[in-house]
Amino acid sequence: MSTHHGNTPAAWTAVTIMFLGFLISGVALPLALPWLFFVGLGIVVLGVVVGKVMQMMGMGNTVTYKDGRDPEYDANTG
Repeated sequence: MSTHHGNTPAAWTAVTIMFLGFLISGVALPLALPWLFFVGLGIVVLGVVVGKVMQMMGMGNTVTYKDGRDPEYDANTG
């Protein structure tokens, strides 16, 4: 695994937005507010979309594989 695994602006932004969505959904459960629960789930989906868009804009990792297709791959380091 690379030393910068997940340490990109796209990853941090996506995780932060999704965390807030899960937090909102979690608070909505004991308060018995189903509409707020679904708003939280919508925020989670928004976090996924924002993270992917940021990755496509170049703010995320570009190499998603580590095998012979990667020019910097060293089979001995696994």
